[in-house]
Amino acid sequence: MPKISLDMPLELLDDLKLHVGDKKKFVSVADAIRTACRKLLDQLDVIDESHGR
Repeated sequence: MPKISLDMPLELLDDLKLHVGDKKKFVSVADAIRTACRKLLDQLDVIDESHGR
């Protein structure tokens, strides 16, 4: 799997970390970011489809 790096505002990272860890929604920050990207791409596919693209 390719690795990427990115800059992110601290406030956004802090918010993400609230949902990461034992008994929370994501096992890691990377898992949260991957899930968010997949969801965004699914939403963009729906938008494209509704516009006939």
